[in-house]
Parts: sequence; C-alpha cells; structure tokens
Amino acid sequence: MRKKIVAGNWKMNLDYQSGLSLFSEIINMAKDEVIGNQELVVCSPFIHLSSLGQLSKNVTNVNIGAQNIHQAESGAYTGEISAVQVKSVGASHVILGHSERRAYFGETDALLAAKVDIALKHGLTPIFCIGETKEERESGDFFEIIKTQLTDGLFHLSNEAFAAVVLAYEPVWAIGTGLTASPEQAQEVHQFIRQVVAEKYGQEIADNTSILYGGSCNPGNAKDLFAQADIDGGLIGGASLKSRDFIDIAKVFNG
Repeated sequence: MRKKIVAGNWKMNLDYQSGLSLFSEIINMAKDEVIGNQELVVCSPFIHLSSLGQLSKNVTNVNIGAQNIHQAESGAYTGEISAVQVKSVGASHVILGHSERRAYFGETDALLAAKVDIALKHGLTPIFCIGETKEERESGDFFEIIKTQLTDGLFHLSNEAFAAVVLAYEPVWAIGTGLTASPEQAQEVHQFIRQVVAEKYGQEIADNTSILYGGSCNPGNAKDLFAQADIDGGLIGGASLKSRDFIDIAKVFNG
C-alpha cells in the first residue's frame, strides 16, 4: 500500500527564528490533529535543517527534507551542500528536479540522475519533480515531456532503487500563479505517470509508488485532488508557510 504524503516546500522563505516558530506550530498541531497514516515532510532552507532535525526527533509523522543537494560526495563546491551533510542533521528527504531548479539553474535530467543516485546512496528519499510548462501543455506535448523526464532522470535505477523514490507532478503553469489543474486534469497525468512506471518496472512497483500533486494545492482544493485514484498527496508551496493551512491539507487523509 503506497504512502500518503503531504510535503511542504518553504522555498527561499523565512528567517531562522520564523522557520523554527512555524515548524513548532506544525509539530504541535500534527500531534493533536493528524490522526491517519499520512506522512508530513517539511523541506526547509538549509539554515533551518539542523534545528528542525532536533525538534522532530521524537515525532513519528513529521519528517524534514532539503530542497536540493549537490551531486558530488564532497569537495571544492563553494556554496553547495552534500547528501551526507543533509542526512547528518536528521533529514530523510530531498526535493530534486523542481521546476525552479530546472528553469533558473539549468538543471538537466542527466544532472538530476546523478543527484538521485547520491541521495539514494546516503539514505535520502528523493521527491522527484516532473511536469510541463504552459507552452508544453498548450502544444499537447506534455505527455512526452513528462515521459522523457522520467526516463532520463530515473529509469537508470534498479527496481529496488526506484521503489525508494517519491514522484511529484507539478504543472509548471500552476505554480505560484493561482491556477490549479482540475482534479480531472491532475488525475489524467498521474494515471499516465503510473502507467509509464508500470511499463518500466512492473505493475507492483507502479502501484506502490507515491505520486504527489504540486501546483497551488490549498485547503480549498486538496480534498477533491486527493480523492483522485492516483494522487497520493501534495507537494505544497505557499500553503506550507501557514501552519493552519498545511495541517488542514494533511487532515484530508484523516479518513
């Protein structure tokens, strides 16, 4: 049975103290209100990770993650951070392939494949992002774009390694724009992703792969999105910066 996951991506927001305050609120609310088997993951800027790791030590349903790692083990890469460093402060996850990393920092599928490898080597769960731009959606090429991102970024992995990856579909045209894919649009792509995975790794692995929706998910639309057969949670941007909103999204899975 695949995991239900609600992951927050704080992006480049919150100073040190504000991040700790928000995370403390999330932990306390999760203890009282999140009563299902869903997993919460908070992916913060690097400055917060060590302290968030300490705060979450004894919390079973809230984990922490990084928003990026370098593909090398270590070395002269000023300003970067390694999988070993991220893991050492208690992180369990890392977002890789986010559309902002692809667009603003030129990250290619080949580079992301190397980052996935180093993450898995050091016991981090990649939340691997795939998705199309507005132009690619309108041209009708988006299925092929998504298949290429999966193939070139992940399909070098063994069955065992791929089974440790979480996928996140993010329609780029719906990130920070206020637009959201309809539940039907999102389900169509999630179903396609699962089919592509099944063709490569078999139906059992495909059925056990968590696929999150990332594109302006909020407390108002989360219930309809998460009700879709192939949507297993969300990668939450803006709404993850408000503890009430983030917890309300997670509570959709309380059942």
